[in-house]
Amino acid sequence: MKRIALLSAGSVSHEAVHYLLGEEPVELIHHKVISDVFLAVVRGEADYAVIPIENTIEGSVSLHMDWLVNEVDVPMQAEWVYPSIQNLVGRREEFVDESGELDFGKVSKVLSHPVAIAQCRTFIAEHLPHAELENASSTAEGAAQAAAHPGKGWTAFSTRLGAQRYGLDLLAERVTDHDNNYTRFVLIGPEGLSLSKTIDHQKTSMQVILPEDYAGALHQVLSAFAWRRLNLSRIESRPTKKKLGNYYFYIDVLEPGDSILMQAAVEEIEALGCQVRLLGSYPCFAYEQEKAESGA
Repeated sequence: MKRIALLSAGSVSHEAVHYLLGEEPVELIHHKVISDVFLAVVRGEADYAVIPIENTIEGSVSLHMDWLVNEVDVPMQAEWVYPSIQNLVGRREEFVDESGELDFGKVSKVLSHPVAIAQCRTFIAEHLPHAELENASSTAEGAAQAAAHPGKGWTAFSTRLGAQRYGLDLLAERVTDHDNNYTRFVLIGPEGLSLSKTIDHQKTSMQVILPEDYAGALHQVLSAFAWRRLNLSRIESRPTKKKLGNYYFYIDVLEPGDSILMQAAVEEIEALGCQVRLLGSYPCFAYEQEKAESGA
């Protein structure tokens, strides 16, 4: 049975891995902080780890990207997309007025992952401008903290699964600013994983560090992909953390890593004096709402 490390039970990561694996027999190993999720694979305590790396509203999850590139050397083995549906959760009896209606004025604090809080700014401005906002390591941890402090007016932005797990009520459902709020996850591990889901496309991710004092180097790198008609789905600059003003480029290419065109492009980029590190070549799975709702 495969062991999979991920963030706290009841988090979006928890819902997302259930969607990806379906009825596959696995052992889920939950951690409160993302560093422990990564290190569980490095230490051999888990076979794979579930890492959220990008969100429709907030873009890249910078901390997770930095760990993926700078802190560990574990390849990506799969990618999938899952909706981030946040709800305001808490003990309903704490927040009702004399008529039995919800009174958001009784909310003193909202806890959640900083990305989830950022996804709910409109709801906060309209209903909770007075409430203290406190970051948690995950949406599930926010729910756990709210549940552990009854009578204080604490709530959380969390998933339906998180509310159920910690005995909280849904005070307001789907409170994110946009309906198309999706998160991109990757499964990292030393070996590939065979899944029964239909593959949407193949992708290769890489880190490219340009040579110093090479005018037009980035243009040359992009040209290596362009003239071969290799489609880039993402390119992002991130600091190397070695020198001020020194950056690397994170690049996603919609092409298998073992294709002749891909290998030739990498050889051309390396010939320019660039450092190229392949971070993984893997299948990508699109979100299918009808199958998710049916439990397939």
